[in-house]
Order: sequence, then structure tokens, then C-alpha cells
Amino acid sequence: MSEVLLFRGARLEDSVPADLIVADGVIAAVGFGLSRAGATVVDADGLVVLPGLVDLHTHLREPGYEASETVLSGSRAAAAGGYAAVFAMPNTSPVADTAGVVEQELALGEAAGFVTVQPIGAVTVGQKGERLAELGAMADSRARVRVFSDDGYCVWDPLIMRRALEYVKAFDGVIAQHAQDPRLTEGAQMNEGAVSAELGLAGWPAVAEESIIARDVLLAEHVGSRLHVCHVSTAGSVEIIRWAKHRGVDVTAEVTPHHLLLTDELARGYDARFKVNPPLRREEDVMAVREGLADGTIDIVATDHAPHPAEAKSCEWQAAANGMVGLESALRVVQLAMVDTGMITWGDVARIMSREPARIGRLAGHGTPLTAGQPASLTFYDPEPVRAFSTTDLRGRSVNSPYLGRELPGDVRWTLHQGVPTVADGTLLDTPGERA
Repeated sequence: MSEVLLFRGARLEDSVPADLIVADGVIAAVGFGLSRAGATVVDADGLVVLPGLVDLHTHLREPGYEASETVLSGSRAAAAGGYAAVFAMPNTSPVADTAGVVEQELALGEAAGFVTVQPIGAVTVGQKGERLAELGAMADSRARVRVFSDDGYCVWDPLIMRRALEYVKAFDGVIAQHAQDPRLTEGAQMNEGAVSAELGLAGWPAVAEESIIARDVLLAEHVGSRLHVCHVSTAGSVEIIRWAKHRGVDVTAEVTPHHLLLTDELARGYDARFKVNPPLRREEDVMAVREGLADGTIDIVATDHAPHPAEAKSCEWQAAANGMVGLESALRVVQLAMVDTGMITWGDVARIMSREPARIGRLAGHGTPLTAGQPASLTFYDPEPVRAFSTTDLRGRSVNSPYLGRELPGDVRWTLHQGVPTVADGTLLDTPGERA
């Protein structure tokens, strides 16, 4: 029998204080003045309790790129950031385009035990965009894949995209598109604009993202299927998605924490930690995606956690890899950009970082209400501290964070995965074998 935990005085999403008892993997009770014989009592006064966070867009790199990250190390990073579940993108080696590979990833996540690792399947074989992967076999496998993406590459061929949207309707799947016209972004190094012109770096124009989103929402409407847009980064993209939703298209969208906070001005120092795809955009775009997240046009925050070894970032800008780690910092950045600015509440945070990601990915047992009888995947977060983010905050294999040295609010105090603590009193518990 697992340890019984009694959290006293935590703030629910509506800021009402309450006690929670966790036992046998579920929330046993929620109320005031609760007690339980033999329970370990935790003083949660001032802590915000959220359904365990769910990330719909994580790169765990295994199999094939274990120098950057493994399922175990990425799961540790996720737990440290308050996550109870992550969806693993398929750009591994071999690519997760068969039932065998997604089942391998699922087994690695179960063995690690820190979070639920839900594989995402590739849309096309080898992510080459030429023919559909084994979508049905991955959906019917033990991994029960419901999200498919060629992330890192755009499903550029409109016929392939249409066929994929048609196919996944049979099992309530969703295509998660990396919206990037490859012809418009050949050799692109950063956002196309005044800063790229001054620095002499090839630009990545906003229209390269927006044109693909516009095409795909029309395809999704025509087919009557679910479409998810990855890492929305421009004001124009927000407007297109808003139009599509008003039209009744079944489209959802995500924004990353870094696109909520950082701008292309950071490229001026040629620090490759700020090189990412899609690139950091203008201040106007940052404000537009914030407003889109606040008004529900953008449904969720997803990290696009993209670890790289030091040599892939400690080089000249043009040769550096795209991507940033983000699992450990995501909740803190969302607090800074969205909660502390008054644009959203903690109840909204529960929706955009737990409930909606779980719903979009059809992930059972996550994003559930904070009521008795529900699975106890929980995050207890202290919004009061403010401190510089550093490498000691990182729990994965890579340190390519854009926030190193930056003051960020908040601190994850407890993370529970299926009732078992993975973070306790701010300390990551390194006992994966027991959790497995």
C-alpha cells in the first residue's frame, strides 16, 4: 500500500484553500479540517494545487539521440517542472512510424516511472512526407497513439495531409502540424524582419507559417477531421486560427513558453541558445499570441522541449541546432508572462497546461478534476519566490535553456504521478525503480 499524504491548506484553482488526502493513487478526500490516521502531513499553505501538468509536445530523443536526452532523463526534467505526463515527438532514430517503435517508447516511459510517456506517431514514413506511416497499427498498438506529427518537418504535400486527416478520423486521432512552408524558409536562420536585415541573417517569414495553417484549416474543414497546430508564433497565425474557430473548424493550437516571452532582439548577441524553430518573433507577435492564449484562440501551452548536446549550441549561429529545453521552466514562464500580468488565472493555467492537452491527446487519467475519487496526478506550486534560473534547475541531459541567469518567479514544491511523489518539498526523488 502506498503512503497516505495529507496536504493542508493548498489553494485550489479558484483560490479557495482546502485540504487534500491522497491514498492508493487517488484523491481520497477534498475538504476543510481533514484528518487521516497514519497520514504524512504536508503544510501546503500558499501552494497552488493543479492537476498534474501535461505537455503535448516534448522531444525525448530516445531511441537514437541519447547524447541529447533519454526517456529517463527527460522524464526527470518533466517531473521537476511539475509534469505528470508528456507526449513524445517521433523524430527519433529510428523514427516512431511503426507500432514497434511507439511500444518501445511506451515501455521506456513505464520503466522510468517519473511521468506517463505517451508516444506520438509520425504521419509519414521516416518523416519524409512521401507516404503515410502505419497510422492504424500505431493506434491499435499497446501505445494507443492518437496524436500524429512529422514535427521538425511540415507535411507539405496537400494530398498527403488530406489523406492523413481522413485516416485518423476512424479512431478519433489528430494531426499535429509543424506549419512551415519549406520553400519559403530555405536557409532561414531567424525571424525575417528588421533585426535579421541588420544582422545579415537569412529570414524565416511569418507567411511561411501562416500559409500552411490557412491551407490546413480548410483541409480539416473539408474532411471534417481534427487538426492541431504546433508552436504558433505569429500574429497572423492567431488571426487565421481565430477565423477558423469562428467558422466551426475542429482546430486546436499551442504556443510555447518562449514564444510568450522572448523576441528576435535576443539574436543580436548571436547566442545560439536563442535559435529555435519557429524562430523568436517580434514584440507584436509575442503580444498577439499572449492575447490569443488568453481569449481561447490558442488552446494550450506546450514546451517543445528540444535538448541538444553542448557542441550543437556552442558554435557559430549558422551552424547551431534549433531548439531549447523547456520542461523545468515552463510553469514559471507562464506565471511571468500570463498570470502575473493579469491575463489569465490559475484556473486557466490548469486548463491550458493540463486539462486541454490531455483532452486533445485523448490521454485518460490526466487533467481530471480535483475531486475525491479522481487519479492523484497533481502539482503543488509556490508562486511567491523569485530567483535566477540556473543549470541547477535542469534535470535532463542538456542545458540549452534560454532562461539561464534570468529572474523567474515560482517553484514546483510537489509533483505526484498516479499518487506517488516524484518531487517532494522541492526535491526530485531519484527512485524510478520503486515508481515503476
